[in-house]
Amino acid sequence: MATIFVFTNRCPETIYPGVQTNPNRPAFPTTGFALPPGPDAAFPGVPAGWSGRIWGRYRCATDASGSFGCASGDCATGHVECNGAGNQAPSTLAEFTLNGQGGRDFYDISNVDGFNVPIQILPYGGQSCATVTCAANINAACPPELAARAAGGATVGCRSACGAFNTDEFCCRGEFGSPDRCRPSRYSQFFKAQCPLAYSYAFDDGSSTFTCASGGNYQIIFCP
Repeated sequence: MATIFVFTNRCPETIYPGVQTNPNRPAFPTTGFALPPGPDAAFPGVPAGWSGRIWGRYRCATDASGSFGCASGDCATGHVECNGAGNQAPSTLAEFTLNGQGGRDFYDISNVDGFNVPIQILPYGGQSCATVTCAANINAACPPELAARAAGGATVGCRSACGAFNTDEFCCRGEFGSPDRCRPSRYSQFFKAQCPLAYSYAFDDGSSTFTCASGGNYQIIFCP
């Protein structure tokens, strides 16, 4: 049974959602498109078993050579469609696995790759489905050492500690690659305080993974 995904943009500028499907999963109907403020964009044919990530790109433009790019969340294909490419961090992620274990949908918002735009996942039509929101303007509060800046100096994203410093301790890898060794840092705690329902680091499962009985549909709202 196909799932409906509806995209809504309440930001003051056009958002270009990017979509990446996980390996060996059925494809989402698009990999990227323009979403101006106002009218919704609906994709009614998302197949059962789809698993992947959705994120927002902004401050996007096409240059004189015809190459498309974004100051935040770019997928670096030179096109509006990401064509299988993932997001460039920092990016706020909405992650889904449809019809997973027990026939349930699993979903979350993640700041593990950092933050760039507020997102809400609003389920409808299913059973026992929680709304998940990361509405804070984390860019405005971002510690200077984590700030991702556009060419003019404006903060267009807030990097995770892993993205900023690339250490095993912050990235939960190597000897820190288990929940008992990789603990919340002051940086992940900053993200958690801003968006309590979102993943703040790799092992933040307990308070950040949500499920919905299959048959639900989803609205993705940018700048809720």
